[in-house]
Order: sequence, then structure tokens, then C-alpha cells
Amino acid sequence: MKRSAVMSKSVRSLAMLTGFAWIAAAHAVDADDSVAKGAYLAKVADCVACHTAKGGQEFAGGLPMATPIGTIYSTNITPDKQHGIGSFSYEDFERAVRQGIRKDGSTLYPAMPYPSYASVSDEDMHALYAYFMHGVQPVAQANRDTDIPWPLSMRWPLTLWRKLFSPAVGVPQAPAGASAQVARGAYLVEGLGHCGACHTPRAITMQEKAMTAADGSAFLAGSTQPIDGWIATSLRGEQREGLGRWSQEQIKAFLQTGRNDHSAVFGGMSDVVKHSSQAMSDADLDAISAYLKTLPPANPADAAFVPDAAAGKALWGGDDHAVGAATYIDSCAACHRTDGTGYQRVFPALGGNPVVMGADPASLIRIVLTGGTLGATSRAPSTFTMPAFGWRLNDAEVAAVVSFIRGSWGNHAGPVDAAQVAKVRKTLTTAQMVIAPPKTNAG
Repeated sequence: MKRSAVMSKSVRSLAMLTGFAWIAAAHAVDADDSVAKGAYLAKVADCVACHTAKGGQEFAGGLPMATPIGTIYSTNITPDKQHGIGSFSYEDFERAVRQGIRKDGSTLYPAMPYPSYASVSDEDMHALYAYFMHGVQPVAQANRDTDIPWPLSMRWPLTLWRKLFSPAVGVPQAPAGASAQVARGAYLVEGLGHCGACHTPRAITMQEKAMTAADGSAFLAGSTQPIDGWIATSLRGEQREGLGRWSQEQIKAFLQTGRNDHSAVFGGMSDVVKHSSQAMSDADLDAISAYLKTLPPANPADAAFVPDAAAGKALWGGDDHAVGAATYIDSCAACHRTDGTGYQRVFPALGGNPVVMGADPASLIRIVLTGGTLGATSRAPSTFTMPAFGWRLNDAEVAAVVSFIRGSWGNHAGPVDAAQVAKVRKTLTTAQMVIAPPKTNAG
């Protein structure tokens, strides 16, 4: 009997140990799943773009961000305990990301888009925390102080700003009658994707004029002030300056590859595609595209784009007497063609391009001055570079060719003068306007 009891006790102990092993294994799987989910969500939120300096280590911070009052530098968000967020509890992490409150209780600069992140769900926040604590390598890099002079560097006004303009934490209601796909798209665009941080106009006090579609037609209606020198276009249904003529598939292609039949990425959006949207799932990109197509134009009287072949026919026939036409033939037509249609998904069309037809020509002027590179992505593994022309075209010549582009092929956008070009040129360095030979290498 004693031997039987001992055996029975051993069996029970073995069963308990086995049970504990199964529970531990299940927890390990859950933890791995959370880290993997958090890694994906961090890509959706494009955390690496702001928290990684050029040539620096991922998430170690140090990226300079120019503001009207001085330069601030992104912080180290690796799990380093001294310089990063390794000592953060989940509550510390959540307050920083969704509420804009630092661990010491002061307020983050709203360069951190915590007003958008306020709508991120608890579940996603826990996954992000798991990733940054267990899926990111710690980097012992000290944070850099801002270059904002005192007294503007005092943080207490930021606390007042946060209390006035930052939304309460909570996942907003999906648009009335929205499908599950559109609701998912709204959640991604309004929250983790923080699209409004660039594409929504801001008030004089620098808050976004609308945080969601329910707040009015200003949401995603395009920036009214340059952001790092670029104007963010409308993501609403405008026919000329928005996405009204883009299909859902064309929006998805743009986010996956940085190019479609209408346009190509430049400026800050290049980083979004490189670090974020190209890595998103087909389902999430479909959801974002479906949601954006539900947004009507901010201006109900929005006019349709009507192609006009007159300029193309004149150039093809050798007539370059229009102001700026000769410069266009010499410097632009080889890639963008005389009819302004470009070469699909290689050199973008200029006729009907929302960037070209925008009310503010700053982006188009800057592209002419500095050129740009359409980077490779996993689905479009070729890089194409437009050379800078600022080194050889003066302000009047740039104004003439930009005016020609904005006034041709049915664009009917306003002309540009040399003073507008000079204003953009003053924000650039000589190095940004040196010649860069075009290249079309694969890989």
C-alpha cells in the first residue's frame, strides 16, 4: 500500500509538473505573439522614422525636428535602462504614447503624435509595450536636449496645450453604417497611422483642426503650411487636389510601392512607404484604401480634372514659345514626356497630378530645385532619381517652368513668380541643389 501511495503521489507530481510546463509554454507562445504583433504595429505607426537619426541605430533617437521655436530631437525608445525606456512600466509607456505625459510628469512636445495615438486600443498598446521591451535591442545612447532657447523651452505651456487640445483616451466610434473593413481603415488612419498629423490643416495654436472624419471636412484636407518644406496633399475626394480620381487599388499601390498611375512619393511620404506602409498587410491596406474613399471632398464645389492636349501637341510640333516651354523641353520632357503623361510607375505624370495642381506650389518648386529619389520597395524593386536643377536654373527660370507645368495638360493651376522660388530656395542648402545624374538601377 505504501509503495502504491508513493507511486500515486509521483504520478500526481508528474502531472502537476507537466501542467506547469504546458502553462509556461503557452505563456511563452503568448509573449512571442505579443512581440510579433507589436513589431507589426510599430511599423504601422512608423516609429522608426522619427526615433532613428540618419546613420544611427534603430529607435535610439537623435533625429532633429525643426519647429517654429527651435529644433527638438527625438528620444531613445530602446529598452536601455539609463537612456531609453527600459525602466518604464506599462503605465509609464501608455501615458507617454497615448497621453503625451513623460515619466517625470511633464508634457511631450506634440511632434510626438499622441493626440492621434490616444485612439489606439489597450490590446494594441500592450503589444507595442511587449515589442519595445522584448523585441528591440537596447542602445546606450544619451538623449539630446532641445535647441529651443529659454523661456520658450519651458514645458509648462505644453501641459496647458495638451489639456486643451489632446483627445481623451479611447477608441472612437466607427463611422455610422461602416463595414468592418472601413471601420478597420478608420482605426488605422486616425490612430496608429496618424495620417492627420501631416495631412490635416492646423490652427494658429498648432492643433489639428479635426482628429477624425466626424470632426468635419478639415480632416485630411491637406496641410496649409509646409512640413519640412513639403505640402501634404488632401486625402479626401477632391478631383484635382485629392484622391477623387484614384481607385482603391491605386491608393493601395501607392502605399505599397510609392507609385501609381497618378503620382509618386517624395519628401516625408517616402519614409512612410519605406518604413511603414510597404510592410503592412494586404487586408490593412485594403481597409485604409476603402476608408479614404469614403471621405467626400472638403469643397463641395470641387471641379473635375479635364485633360487638355493643346500643350502636348504644341511641344510635339516644335512650338516652345510659351513661357517655360523651352526649359521644359530641355530638362523635363525626356522623362515626363511632351504630353505630361510620364511613364507609368517610373516617371510620374504631371498632367492631373494632385501635387502639381495644389493651391500652394511649394512642393513642386522644391522638387525642381532639389530633385528626388523614388526608392525601391519589396514590390517595386527599382530606384529612379530625378536630378536637382537648383544648381543651374535661376529663380526666374524655375518659376517659368513650374508655371508652365501648372498651366498645361488641363492642370489650370496658378502661375508662380521668382519671389516664391526664392523663398523656397532660402530654406535649402547648396548641397541639396547640386547635380545628381538620373539612374534607373534595379535592386
